[in-house]
Amino acid sequence: MILVCYPNQMKPDTTSSPRLPQRISLVTLTAQSLRESMQAGHWQGHLPGERELCARLQVSRHTLREALQELQREGFLEVSDRQRRRIKTAVKAKKAVHARVIALISPRPLLEMSPSTVVMVDDLRDQLSRVGFSFEVHVSTACFSATPARALEALTTRSPAAAWLVFGSLEPVQSWFMRRQLPCLVVGSCAPGISLPSIDTDYRALCRHAGGMLCAKGHKHIAFIRPVGDYGGDLQSEQGLREALNGSQAPTLQVILHDGTATHLCALLDKALRSSRPPTACVVARAMHALTVLMFLTQRGKRIPQDIAVISRDDEAFLKHTVPATTRYAANTAQFARSVCKAARQLAEAGTLPAKAIRLMPRMIRGETL
Repeated sequence: MILVCYPNQMKPDTTSSPRLPQRISLVTLTAQSLRESMQAGHWQGHLPGERELCARLQVSRHTLREALQELQREGFLEVSDRQRRRIKTAVKAKKAVHARVIALISPRPLLEMSPSTVVMVDDLRDQLSRVGFSFEVHVSTACFSATPARALEALTTRSPAAAWLVFGSLEPVQSWFMRRQLPCLVVGSCAPGISLPSIDTDYRALCRHAGGMLCAKGHKHIAFIRPVGDYGGDLQSEQGLREALNGSQAPTLQVILHDGTATHLCALLDKALRSSRPPTACVVARAMHALTVLMFLTQRGKRIPQDIAVISRDDEAFLKHTVPATTRYAANTAQFARSVCKAARQLAEAGTLPAKAIRLMPRMIRGETL
């Protein structure tokens, strides 16, 4: 926190100047989240360990310790000889405290997500705090398994929230929330047959545009490279490409499904290049995999784009440093965060939202790989 002091002779004219807005620090937000969780009765007796709290709140240990010290000064906590933090004040559980809590469930920690996703989550946390909502992040691989019911039931019972946001989810997760009729917003695309509100990039329109450009440049064999898994955005990407390539003289489309590792992706691409109809262009889902494809093709002596063109469906900051410059589509993370915040707030306050798919069109960044 920065404290600005004015000498007596230089006091600001508060009668004519508006009060300057104050930026809330992450330490204060962390302390606020912990305080509300204790008031809601989420923990009895003692707080969990620092590692668990850091994972749950998605903050550093330094930030967490400063927040805990703030709560200790306020009289909420007492540190025992064994360094366990006892909830000192018997705070009465406030009724419906969870009405101001919005929770995100993710299959992996933020540090393992793409940089653009981390920026979006930080923007979302800031925007929700400005309108009076606490934001919790729950990391659970069990909640994203093929049979997530038990893990989801335990989590939503243990940590109630006014609205749930799910990242990177497949049909079993979405189906569970739909059956339980819990207020849920899919940050991504819904699986076929799932009627939940969702917000995502318009991958169908994006890939229809990319496919149209490849057709206009005369490409005959196009590969769509994506990870294994029926994620809604990947399925819609493939649908958009097929729509663009529809016709009697249309190029052929080969879908290459890899397990997410560079080794498997390179092996499959090498096989495709040695086939009777090698791809003349690639549309690659995920920026990190587009980088792998570019490096592999260069290693194989392929000229880009003369021998094979490459379009990255997604964008990350590192792609602007590739040589040649990568042709890609860039979403507006600030706009995305605003849309998620607005929908999550409406969902929390109303308890429901129409099962509407909000789609945001990214802008194309013209590079030298097309």
